[in-house]
Amino acid sequence: MIGAPQPGARLALYWAPEPDDPLHAYGSAWLGRDAETGAALPQPPLPGLDIAALTADARGYGLHATLKPPFRLAVSWAEALAAAEALAARLAPFDLPPLAVQDLDGFLALRESSPCPGLRRLADACVEALDACRAPAAEAELARRRRSGLTPRQDALLARWGYPYVFEEWRFHVTLTRRLTPAEKAVVLPAVTDFLGDAPARPRRVTAISLFTQAAPGASFLIAERLSLRG
Repeated sequence: MIGAPQPGARLALYWAPEPDDPLHAYGSAWLGRDAETGAALPQPPLPGLDIAALTADARGYGLHATLKPPFRLAVSWAEALAAAEALAARLAPFDLPPLAVQDLDGFLALRESSPCPGLRRLADACVEALDACRAPAAEAELARRRRSGLTPRQDALLARWGYPYVFEEWRFHVTLTRRLTPAEKAVVLPAVTDFLGDAPARPRRVTAISLFTQAAPGASFLIAERLSLRG
C-alpha cells in the first residue's frame, strides 16, 4: 500500500484480483507492471508485434475493472477513504462468473462469461457513494470526452457524474490491449488467451474493492488500499 495522495492526485475505485490470485500474476505480467508494488515486469514475447506498445495505456492504469472512474478529490484523502470504507462495510461479497478474453469494441479485455447482477450493483454503488468526494471535471476533460461521440444519455451521465460510461452504460471489463486492427487481433487474441491459461476462468469471489491512486498527470496508478466487503 502507498501513502495518502498529494494534492492534484486522482482516485478511482476498481476491482482487482487478489495478490494471491493467479490472475494477478499472469495479468500483471501481460501488462508489464504490478499495480500492487509498482514493479515493472518482463512481458511475454509477441512475434511480429510490440507488446509494450499494445499494452501501454492498460499498463498505466494497472490490471483492473473500473467501478468508480478516476476523479480528483473535492475533500481530504481521509474523508474519501472513510467514504470508501463505509461503502465496503455495507456491501456483501459475491461470486464472480468465469472470465474470458473477449473483443470489446476492438480492445481485448477479460469479461464475465455470464450475467452477474452483483457486478452492476457494485459498480452503481461505487459511482454513487464516492461522488460527494469528486471535484467537478474540468471543461477541457468534458470537451475531450464529447469529441469521441456520445449519445444523449452518455452526455447526460458525463455532465452529472463526470464520466459517460456509468450505470446502464457500464460494462465490466479488464482491459488487456489498446484497440487492435483485425490483423493484430488475429495474433494477440490467441497469444493472450494462451498466456493467461486457466487463470481467468478459475472460481473466485469478489471480496474487496480497491482504491487506486494516480500521483500526478501521466503517472501510473497504484493500489493504495484494498477494502474488504463486509456486508
